Amino acid sequence: MDNSENNSNTESTARGAIIEFDFTAINGAEMLFEAAKAILAPKGVELGVKLEAKYLAGNNAQSAIAELFNANSVVDDPAAAARDLTAAFAAAATEAMPGAFTPGFVAFVKGLAEKGLKVVLSTRGDTERLAKLVEERIGSPLVVAYSEPSTTYGSCKWDAWRRAATQNGLADVFTAAITGSGYGVKSALVANLAVAAIENPHTAYQDFGGADIVAEKFDAALAKDVLAMLHL
Repeated sequence: MDNSENNSNTESTARGAIIEFDFTAINGAEMLFEAAKAILAPKGVELGVKLEAKYLAGNNAQSAIAELFNANSVVDDPAAAARDLTAAFAAAATEAMPGAFTPGFVAFVKGLAEKGLKVVLSTRGDTERLAKLVEERIGSPLVVAYSEPSTTYGSCKWDAWRRAATQNGLADVFTAAITGSGYGVKSALVANLAVAAIENPHTAYQDFGGADIVAEKFDAALAKDVLAMLHL
């Protein structure tokens, strides 16, 4: 391999996009809420949207559940509840994966990959299943499944974005984060990433300020906007 080819490959993988797959391509916000409701109800906590927003959203799941238990005089193990929630959400996200590959999502991802961007699909679900779906429905070596075991409820912290970039060979200043929450917007900005957000009705109350783009869905037009955001 000559140096020019090697430089070309380095350049193509230095630029990319990290997609918070579970909270953008699938309706992870609603699924997480329903999983939390099911786990907390037998413990005497009737979780509603307001309680979720007050105690859980954007916080460490175990710490947030502990605070929620304390506020509701629940004597139970928050660590066990957090583990159950993690497992339930991972299962729900994995089950929903095939339906995420809509024509709009596929067009968006292909639109980025065709311009040489590495596209990282970050999930808390089964990465092997996601990788197989990517191979079957997108078929680009630049699109990869990535495991993100975040313990943050409904989003991830800045170090998770930075870790995803580093482990996938992406330079943060040339990388876009595609997130599904206002908390994700803020953490991606702290990680020094450009940010596009897919707004979900369940998280629409959150502050998406700072995002370069706020969209309602994936499509080819959004891919062009993200490329422009990265000056490509």
